Amino acid sequence: MPHAPGPNRRILALLALGVALALPQAAPDAAPRHGVGEQAAAAGTARMAAHRAAYRLDLGEARGSGITSVRGAMVFDITDACEGWATRQRMTMTVVDRDGNEIETISDYATYEAKDGTRLRFSLTQSTQGAVSQRISGEAELKPDGSGRARFAEPAGREEELPPGTILPMRHTVLSLEAARAGQRLLAAPLFDGTTDDGAQDTTTIILGGWTAPVEPPRFAMLAGMSSARMRIAFFERGAATGGASSPEYEVGLRYYENGVADELAMDFGEFSVTGRMLELTPVPGGC
Repeated sequence: MPHAPGPNRRILALLALGVALALPQAAPDAAPRHGVGEQAAAAGTARMAAHRAAYRLDLGEARGSGITSVRGAMVFDITDACEGWATRQRMTMTVVDRDGNEIETISDYATYEAKDGTRLRFSLTQSTQGAVSQRISGEAELKPDGSGRARFAEPAGREEELPPGTILPMRHTVLSLEAARAGQRLLAAPLFDGTTDDGAQDTTTIILGGWTAPVEPPRFAMLAGMSSARMRIAFFERGAATGGASSPEYEVGLRYYENGVADELAMDFGEFSVTGRMLELTPVPGGC
């Protein structure tokens, strides 16, 4: 993929949004956050499935960018590690321009997220044309109101304050799916995923077409009897979306099933877009 700081880092966490953490059962009168109550979130996380998904990546639209083709693959693993979720996402992508020049990017992104949604460990290594071009690692911790701090081991000594209301990627998927189930159309929140050292990024998720009943027969056994929702997530530089006048840095379209699996992706970087189609899906054993 092109060596663009935002897309190069954030594309790595797109599938991580397809994982959800198993939150403890909330009290009946727990106040909803981001429009979704804790009981609804707990019910949604109970439907999430540990899995391995393999995707083919292709060029969507070139839009005058000079890109003639994209070829790549992405493998995403999520394992139930008892008190948390362990994820690993590996991606290889080659972009070809009109002059025949090829740029190859290889990325390895891993996280461990506590099931109470308060802590995240993250690590990202990215190589371009065979040379390491980016390393990010560290930990983040959130308070009950969603505020917190991210501390980075790489780059060493860097810290970022996380604003109130910040959510982690797995939690984002749960809230988005439960919002869709409840008939909501919008979810807006700062998101921190550890794919950049810039801290949280503002996101706006638009749910398209509402909650869709299961389609039979499914392409994969794990999707049998699963309802789904299509959504589009816009990513903004922190504070840039204030007033609604700013354009997003990039957008992602997905179809999520209620067990947290995303089978279709469309990643829009403005000058061009990349599509992802799931080719393989298998359950991953784990748990306590």
